[in-house]
Amino acid sequence: MDPTIVSRNAQPYVARRESITMTEFARVADHLPGMFAGLARRGVPIAGPPFFRYRVIDMAAEMVIEAGIPVTGPVEVEGPEFFDTLPAGRYATVTHVGHPDELMGVTARLLDWAQAQGLRWDMTPTPTGEVWAARLEVLLTDPHVQPDMHKWETALLFKLAD
Repeated sequence: MDPTIVSRNAQPYVARRESITMTEFARVADHLPGMFAGLARRGVPIAGPPFFRYRVIDMAAEMVIEAGIPVTGPVEVEGPEFFDTLPAGRYATVTHVGHPDELMGVTARLLDWAQAQGLRWDMTPTPTGEVWAARLEVLLTDPHVQPDMHKWETALLFKLAD
């Protein structure tokens, strides 16, 4: 694992948000194909790979997670989708090649690395969980192109406090 710190510009995106437990994560991922199809049908340019944005994290209860697709600018949305912008700033990042089940361990190592560097997250603890400015899992591998989940590439990007 070789984490780095990168600066990112603000990034517009379209997403759907769900409150789930960890066992219901697939429900969030299931939104991506329909969102891609809807954006393509309307001719909306895609600006990067899809991602999951963890908004509120309470591993013992419910979490608020978004399935998002970066776009080039403001977009009119349909149904339960919404338009928003990821914040600009510094992000700690690491890329992992392997099964998505391994991401919990990779996340733990990234959190440990950041703590050892004296870095602080752009996150606020609340009674209902940790509220993150931006904690992303970016899906760099298309499952239709690479069906072997052990070869999937995922980038973790967690926003640092200013």
